[in-house]
Amino acid sequence: MIVARVTQEWLHANCPEMIEKDQWPPSSPDLNPLDYHVWGAMLEKYHKLQPKPKTIAELKDALQSIWDDMPQEPIKKAVRDFKRSGQGWTL
Repeated sequence: MIVARVTQEWLHANCPEMIEKDQWPPSSPDLNPLDYHVWGAMLEKYHKLQPKPKTIAELKDALQSIWDDMPQEPIKKAVRDFKRSGQGWTL
C-alpha cells in the first residue's frame, strides 16, 4: 500500500530513533497488552484534544500528558490478563 510506504519514509526521515519495519513485531494480541488495551484508550483521549499538536514536540508533550493521566488499574488489568493468557508458554 502506498500510504504505508509514504508513512515509513516520513518516519525514517523525521524519527531516526524509530525501528525499521522489519523489526516490528507481528500483529498479535498475545504480544503486548499495551498495544490492544492502553493505546486505544490513549488514542480516544488524543482525539478529544483541542487544539491538536502542530509539532513533534507538542505531540510528544500531549502524549506524555495523556499517559500521565491514564488510570493505572486498566493498565494493571491488561498486564495481569496478558500474564494469565501466557501461562504455559515456552520461550
